[in-house]
This record gives sequence, structure tokens and C-alpha cells, in this order.
Amino acid sequence: MARKKDIKYQIVKSIPNIIEESKPIFSTIKGDWNKLYFKNENPIVIEIGCGSGEYTLGLAKINPEINYIGIDIKGDRLYKGANLALAENVFNVAFLRTQIENLNNFFDKNETSQIWITFPDPQPNNSKKRLINQRFFDIYQNILPRNGILNIKTDSKLFFETALETLQKNKSEILLYTNDLYNSPIFDQVPNIQTHYEKKYLAQNLPIYYLKARV
Repeated sequence: MARKKDIKYQIVKSIPNIIEESKPIFSTIKGDWNKLYFKNENPIVIEIGCGSGEYTLGLAKINPEINYIGIDIKGDRLYKGANLALAENVFNVAFLRTQIENLNNFFDKNETSQIWITFPDPQPNNSKKRLINQRFFDIYQNILPRNGILNIKTDSKLFFETALETLQKNKSEILLYTNDLYNSPIFDQVPNIQTHYEKKYLAQNLPIYYLKARV
């Protein structure tokens, strides 16, 4: 397994739609994603902890007028989504390999219009790593414009409740929320994209939590 990952990490360096530290653009992209990478002025939406990029790629396919960036630290995961995007000629999507803590190094203030967090590790025993705690929320606020949108989709009641608490504490406006998306009247207002993990949770009859907020 380790050998396979090593091979993928080496290949990642040559995949054009993955931005990572071996590439010159890595240190110059902040504030210039549209100019240096996408070559247009379309809005930028990012997915935090995108894994293999299923959701990021799904969003890019249904919204060609928007630029999407999936972010994860694990190159062997990004490898899958990046290659699939190239094979399917989806060019309004890119992937950034970095830690979430470093987002301010890669996005200027107000550079993104929306953020998605889909099925993150809820970190039940380590709230400092939970991607919706105050530390991370402050980063999201910095790279979103005033009234920027944050979307969260999760199978974790803990993560969902932490999100609501953080958003309310910061006086964000909750636009939509449900603790059972697939039995909710707002179901048709959420992109119908199911990742591998979401399908797995649904097969186990677990409820899917969703919220959309204006930050």
C-alpha cells in the first residue's frame, strides 16, 4: 500500500490540475486564481477536505460558469478526482494540496464566494481539529466576502450541532438547515450529488444533516 501511495505522490507532481508545493504556481497563486489558473473572472467556490474530489467534481459539472477548488492534504486522494476531471474534460475545477490551517496563504481576502464542507471527520475526541470550530471559522470568514455562503453536509450530529453553535455565536444567518435531508422539504434545494461515503451512510439508514448559512 505504501508503495502505491509513493507512486501516486510522484505522479501528482505532474498532474496539471493539482496545485502542490513542487510547482512554481504554489507560492504565487494567492489572490490570482482566476488570472493564473482559470483564465476567467468566474466566482470561486472551494470544498474543504475534499478527499478524492467527488463532490467538487460533481459541483463543477453542474455549474460550468463557476470555478471550483477541492482542498485536501492527501495527494493520493486528490489523484483520483484530478485524473477523472481531466479524462472528462472538466476544466472549471482544480485541486490544492495543503493543510486547511494554511488557507490564508493561498486565498486572498474575499477571494472565494462559497465554501463547502462535506462529510468531514467529526473529531469527537479532539475539538481543536474539528473543521467548524472558531479557529477554522475565522479562516473561512477571511477568505469569504461579506455575506459569503457556507454549506455543510454531514452524517455527524456532533459536527452539525457544533456548526450551528459556531454560526450563531458569530451572528451568521442560517438560510437552510435540516437534520434529515432526504426526508426534508428543502431536499430539492441542495445539489443532488452523492459521494461514496454518503451512499454508505444512506445504506445504513443514517440521517444526513445539511445547513447553508450567510457568513
